[in-house]
Amino acid sequence: MYSCLSGLFLIRFLEIIKVEVFAVNRNWMKVFVAAFLEIFWVIGLTHAYDFWTWTGTVICIIVSNYLMITAAQVLPAGTVYAIFVGLGTAGTVIAGFLFFGEAFKWEKVILIATLLAGVMGLKLVTPDKAEKGAES
Repeated sequence: MYSCLSGLFLIRFLEIIKVEVFAVNRNWMKVFVAAFLEIFWVIGLTHAYDFWTWTGTVICIIVSNYLMITAAQVLPAGTVYAIFVGLGTAGTVIAGFLFFGEAFKWEKVILIATLLAGVMGLKLVTPDKAEKGAES
């Protein structure tokens, strides 16, 4: 739940800064924060056990989807969604390795690295100044 609140404060801080140079980067930051929060809500769906953990999970779901949707209004929607899902999936698998005792397999690591390379490639080939509602 605290990560959801820190994500909200980060986005609010970025919205307060009214410098045009940061407009596109702010939207990419929204995508990355949304993907980070996706990791928490996916883990929360598996491990929530009481009112507060379910509340934190629901808050992360709402904030994560809100950030992704608002970023997709400015950036290419297909690219935003691919990056959101790719980073969220990679982060969830890595969190499973590190914190929940899931079996470590080199095949998973190689596939995660391939996924992240694709996500970075999408980010690099997406133009900085995307038209509103543009498709990838």
